[in-house]
Amino acid sequence: MIDLHSHILPGIDDGALDIDDSAGLARQAEADGIEAICATPHIRHDHDVRIEELAGRVESLNRHLRGEGIALSVLTGGEVAETAVDELGEEELERVALGDGGWILLEPAPGPLGVSLERRVEQLAARGHRALIAHPERHVSADMYERIGRLVAAGALVQATADFFLREQTAAAMTALTEAGLVHVLASDTHSSHGGRPAKLAAAFERLAEIEPAASHIGWIRDEAPRAIVEGDVLELPFP
Repeated sequence: MIDLHSHILPGIDDGALDIDDSAGLARQAEADGIEAICATPHIRHDHDVRIEELAGRVESLNRHLRGEGIALSVLTGGEVAETAVDELGEEELERVALGDGGWILLEPAPGPLGVSLERRVEQLAARGHRALIAHPERHVSADMYERIGRLVAAGALVQATADFFLREQTAAAMTALTEAGLVHVLASDTHSSHGGRPAKLAAAFERLAEIEPAASHIGWIRDEAPRAIVEGDVLELPFP
C-alpha cells in the first residue's frame, strides 16, 4: 500500500514534532503493510514551509529510517491549499507533486466546496497537473456531491481519509460518499504518533471492500491508482 497524504516530516508544519515522532509514524505505517508514504506538509500561508528544502528533508528522513531498520520509503509531496496555487511557479509545483508524478494534492478552502476550487483544478490541468482533492468529507453541504462530480469530470480524483471510515460518527457519511462513486483513493492524513489519525489504511480498506462500487474495484483503489499517481502513469477511473 501507498499512503498519499501524511505530515510525517518533523518540525515543518502541524505534523510530526521531531525525528522520533516521524520514526514512530513510520513504524506504525510499516506494521500496517504500508510500503511508501508521501510527505505532504501544508503549502499555505499560515505555514512557513520552504519548498526548495523539501527534497532534502525527505532524503534526510529516509536516511534516518534506514538507520533505524525501518523499510518504509518516504516520497516527496505537499498538501497545496487552493489559495496558494496561483503563487506557485512551475518548479515549485513539480517539487510538491506526489512522488515522481505530476499529481497535486489539493486542499479545499474551509467551508463548502466552491467555484474557486473548480477553477484551481482547471488551472492545474492547463499547467499539466491533475488534482487529487484532499479530505472532501470536511466540506459537507447540500450541493457537495454535485460539486465533486464536476471536479471529477474536470480530471480530478478524490482522496478520502481512512480513519473516518472507522469512526461511528463519520462512517455513514463516508459510506454515502463511496456509494456515490466519489471515493477514489484512501490516505491517512496522519500527523503524529502521539495521537490523532494513525498511519494505517488496512482496516479502512476492509470496510471499503464491503461498499459498492468500491468493492468491485478495490484493487484499483488500494494498489493501482496510488502507484500510478506517484509514478506519473496514465490513470483512468474504472467506475462512474
